[in-house]
Amino acid sequence: MYTDTHCHLEMLDIPPGEAVDRARADGVDTLVTVGIDLASSAECVGTASAFDGVWASVGIHPHNAIEATEAVLGHLRSLAEHPQVVAIGETGLDWFRDHSPAVRQEEAFREQLRLAKELGRTLVIHCREAHKDLLRVLEDEGAPERTVMHCFSGDVEFAERCAEEGWYCSFAGNVTFRNAPDLREAASVVPLHLLLTETDSPYLSPHPHRGQPNEPARVSLVAEELADVHGTTTYEMGRVTSQNARRAFGLLAPPANAAG
Repeated sequence: MYTDTHCHLEMLDIPPGEAVDRARADGVDTLVTVGIDLASSAECVGTASAFDGVWASVGIHPHNAIEATEAVLGHLRSLAEHPQVVAIGETGLDWFRDHSPAVRQEEAFREQLRLAKELGRTLVIHCREAHKDLLRVLEDEGAPERTVMHCFSGDVEFAERCAEEGWYCSFAGNVTFRNAPDLREAASVVPLHLLLTETDSPYLSPHPHRGQPNEPARVSLVAEELADVHGTTTYEMGRVTSQNARRAFGLLAPPANAAG
């Protein structure tokens, strides 16, 4: 019924297998576990290979862009060719924190964007307070056929631009926060066929669990909030966003990974 398109199973306080089981018990049948550097990306591939319905995204987070050397990107490419890998990322730009210089963030983003296009993988984008520059890079390089704005943080205008381009907008637990009316307004203008749900766990636990470690089982609370915003039922939002996720990540049939 539900899909968590962005979680970090390897970062949770509980073993990945336990998190998957708990998600299953709450109706989550598909998960994408996402790497932020070379080591975590390799872990994601291992996790996705071990559990049914779990897929991997491999990438270098903008915070870690300084690590995106030619050698590292070569290893990332090898990981990306694994059959359980459906996306490149998370990658992008983050002007909120300066863990890596802006020039290195942009270089790493461009390299991973090109890799996604070359390998036919979905591009998973992290963007924080860098939307203008993000659009500049996407216009310059040309976005992959399947592009996902992870943990959407833009305004209504940016949401409308994403819709025009056919980019998916994925919302996390912060859309449920009481102090996030602008984010809900942005979500309201995203067409249903471009909406995705995620947890970004262990981060951004949705209300009423805000401040606690997050996990994939709570993605239904994101679907519930988006359903309220769009005037539909939670069940319908779960169904629609799960269908969208299969298109967004090239999973044209229900997941049939190696059993774990």
